[in-house]
Amino acid sequence: MAVVAPAVPPRPRGRATARGAGLLLALLVLALAALLSLAVGAQSIPLGEVVEALRHGGSSENATIVTELRVPRTLLGIAVGVALGLAGALMQALTRNPLADPGLLGINAGAAAAVVIAIGILGVTGTTAYVWFAFLGAALAAVAVYAVGSAGRGGPTPVRLALAGTALSAALTAVIYGVTLTDELLLQRYNLWSIGALGGRGRTELEAVVPFIAVGALAALLLARPLNALALGDDSARSLGAHVGRTRIAGAAAITLLCGAATAAAGPIWFLGLTVPHAARAICGPDQRWVLAYSAVFGAALLLVADVLGRIVVRPSELQAGLMLAAVGAPLFIALVRRKRIAAL
Repeated sequence: MAVVAPAVPPRPRGRATARGAGLLLALLVLALAALLSLAVGAQSIPLGEVVEALRHGGSSENATIVTELRVPRTLLGIAVGVALGLAGALMQALTRNPLADPGLLGINAGAAAAVVIAIGILGVTGTTAYVWFAFLGAALAAVAVYAVGSAGRGGPTPVRLALAGTALSAALTAVIYGVTLTDELLLQRYNLWSIGALGGRGRTELEAVVPFIAVGALAALLLARPLNALALGDDSARSLGAHVGRTRIAGAAAITLLCGAATAAAGPIWFLGLTVPHAARAICGPDQRWVLAYSAVFGAALLLVADVLGRIVVRPSELQAGLMLAAVGAPLFIALVRRKRIAAL
C-alpha cells in the first residue's frame, strides 16, 4: 500500500507580497515628503524648479536654495529619522519592552549631557567632535539604566527600566542646566539645540554623522534574525542557535551609534523612536526583518513631514521639528494604543 506523504502547507507568499507592497508604498510617501521638504519653506519653490535644480543645478536663487540649503537638510532629516526609527525598534526588541525609547530610557539625555559638558567645560566645538561625546554619553546612560533596572529580584522588567530611565533623565537634566546656567551664551545654544531641529543644520552635520548612522543601520538590519529568536525567550533562542549575549552586545552598540549620531546632529528628538516601531508592527506583524525595515522608512518620513509642517504653520518663521513631532507623534501613539493594545507592563 502506497504511503501518501503529508501535505505541506503553502508558504504565506501572499502576506510577504502585501508586506513588500506596503514597504514600497511607504518609500513612495518618503519620496513625496522629501520633495515637499525641498519645495516648502519661507520661500516656496515650484516642484518643477526643484526637479530641474536637482537634475542640472544652476546659479539662480531658487536653485541655490534647493542645492545648498534644502538638499543637505533633507538628507540629514532622512538619516536622523532612519537612525531613531531603527534605534527604537531595536530597543523594544532587545528589552521586550513596548515603551522602550531613546528618550524614555535616558539615552538621549546621556548624549545631550555629554555634548553640553564637552562644549561648556572642555571647550569642544564642531559637530565632528560632538559625535564622539554623544556616543560616550549614550553608551554610559544605556549601561547605567540597564544596571539600575536589573538590580535586585525580578531582573530588568519594563517598569523598572522605564523608572530607571526617567530618574536618570531627570538627574542628567539637572547636570545640563547646572553647566549651562553659568554661561548665558551656552544656555541659549543648548535651549535651541535641545528642542530637536533640522533647521540651521546642513552639510557639515550630515558628513559628520552619516558614516556612523550607516554602520549602526547595517548592524541593526543584520540582527533581525537573532532578534526574532530572542523574542521567544533566552532559552528558546539558544536552542535555535542564537548567541543571546552577542546579540545584546551588538544591539547595544548599534543603538549607541544610531542615537549618539542622531542626537549630536539634530538634538534630542522625542516620540519618534517610541511611535514608529508600533506603527510598523501594526502593519507588518512581529517579524523583525520587516519591523526594522518599516521603522527605518517610517522614521525618515515622519521626521520630514514634521519638519515640513513646522515651516508651514508659522510661515515665514518655522517651528522646530522636535516640537512638531511631539504634536504629531503623541496623538498618533495614543491612536495606536487605542487600536491595538500594547502588551501590559
